[in-house]
Amino acid sequence: MNNSTLTHQIVGSQQTLLTLTRRFSKNMEERQDLVQDTLLKALMHCDKFREGTNLKGWLFTIMRNTFINNYRKLKLAKTLQDTAKPLRQLDIREEHTFNRPHENLELQEIWCSVNDIKEEFLVPFKMHTMGYKYEEIASHLHIPVGTVKSRIFQARKEIQKNLQGYKRLKVSLSK
Repeated sequence: MNNSTLTHQIVGSQQTLLTLTRRFSKNMEERQDLVQDTLLKALMHCDKFREGTNLKGWLFTIMRNTFINNYRKLKLAKTLQDTAKPLRQLDIREEHTFNRPHENLELQEIWCSVNDIKEEFLVPFKMHTMGYKYEEIASHLHIPVGTVKSRIFQARKEIQKNLQGYKRLKVSLSK
């Protein structure tokens, strides 16, 4: 089967695909988007279609996989959204003192040092300390994973630099 014949058959199966989308959604706009995505992927990868294969089955498989991938992306996006407070205002320090007020003061000074770093480093660093994985942070901030790792590394360096004076002061006070 030549490429133009296959392309014509793929485009001609639009109505059949729209009917099959009822299994995935009742919303007509979502169904039409799914059909468009399926047709686009099928046309982009028509060279992978093997002659003698059921075209409708091949298209349905593409549509099902597209639906599953879109569902997973949507679920992940909903999981990562925090509508309660902006990330800058999240308070993740521990407030317990175990009856040692001087240690709570030290902890407050450390967090002040942490909050003094550049915001582009602060947000990924705080998300990382809250337990987010690099991939989740990258997805949420719309930046590459390598950039997330670099920003967390830079945040650690800045925090260490800010705390060097604090460390020297603490050592001299303890002597």
